[in-house]
Amino acid sequence: MFIRYRTKGIFIKKEDRGEADQLFTIYTGGFGKLKVLGKGIRKIKSKLRSGAEIFFLSEIEFIQGKNYKTMTDAILLEKFSDMRDNLKRLAIACRISEVLDSLVRGQEVDQEIWQLLNESFEKLNNLKIENSLKIVYYYFLWNLFSILGYNAELYNCVLCRKKLVPNKLYFSPREGGVICQKCSDAVGTKGAKKIEPEVIKILRLIIKRDWKILSKLKMEEDLKKSLKFVSENQLFHLTSNLTGVGPPSS
Repeated sequence: MFIRYRTKGIFIKKEDRGEADQLFTIYTGGFGKLKVLGKGIRKIKSKLRSGAEIFFLSEIEFIQGKNYKTMTDAILLEKFSDMRDNLKRLAIACRISEVLDSLVRGQEVDQEIWQLLNESFEKLNNLKIENSLKIVYYYFLWNLFSILGYNAELYNCVLCRKKLVPNKLYFSPREGGVICQKCSDAVGTKGAKKIEPEVIKILRLIIKRDWKILSKLKMEEDLKKSLKFVSENQLFHLTSNLTGVGPPSS
């Protein structure tokens, strides 16, 4: 007799298997990241089709099989329609899912990650200001880093530990944060990237989860490029160490 398990989850990835099956990667509140097989789900009459689709929030039921967990029920709770119907929002949702899948290894319950994923998808779905959409990705990314224990030092120089002042600053993924001008002049900045003080302020707001201010930010193109550059270098450093490969493609 198989034990049936139920939990809420967001579908972040799917792969076709055989003629009618699909293997889903689902991040759940009760079990963490799961891989669950939907047998016969690509058949028109499958009862699972209405609740099992990429980026759906559903209540799922599954049993543990010999090789895979097998889905036995999927009840749709939230479709995130505005997010799924907008190409820009959908692209960010895909990026969030790729990063989550690459950084979270194995099955382990983490309510903070579960809440962050739900919050990020809700923001993508409901945000009215189109120019603020990309900040949702950075909001998810840097807070995921923090939850996983990869906190970046944004207030003191990682080498001399002195309080940072707005000057010539560098960000070093290898060292774990910002390097001040004095230290960069003394020991060099190999592997470090120049970072504007304004970008550091934005990262601080992200880690504080100050969404009221973040949602109203208007960044010039050079700041957008700098934020992207620092974020992707941090992600590359972490994914390289964890998996031996680079980050998901942009």
